[in-house]
Amino acid sequence: MFIANCTLKNIERNHGVAFLEEKQKSLILEKTNKNDIIDLLGPPSTTSLFDNDIWIYIGKSTTKSSLIKLGKRKDLKNNVLVLEINNMGMLVNKKLYTLGDYQDLKFTKKETIKTDKNSFVYGFISSLKQKIDRPKRVKN
Repeated sequence: MFIANCTLKNIERNHGVAFLEEKQKSLILEKTNKNDIIDLLGPPSTTSLFDNDIWIYIGKSTTKSSLIKLGKRKDLKNNVLVLEINNMGMLVNKKLYTLGDYQDLKFTKKETIKTDKNSFVYGFISSLKQKIDRPKRVKN
């Protein structure tokens, strides 16, 4: 019974848009519009509105790693497609980020300096918090 439940083939789990790498090849700059993109990829995972619309599609594929690593999930594909659409609804730019691209990202070592507790914002939020908590103290 134990052997019947085992499988030799790894089980792949997909999240987001399946086959994102292949599908994005059919998107042609200055010829593909919003409706074509939605027909091909569906609604975007997330959007951003700046001068142009930015649509972001995510496609992730994972599997379980070896028994030595206790079945921890391993990323097979982790693709992010960023599409820029102009105000006429036409695709003007696209960029596909794959799993290998993430290793090239550089992060800053700078830290945010804590502001003085006597600032206007800190005082305003503290007084607001006291006013909200005050009815609780009166009841007790």
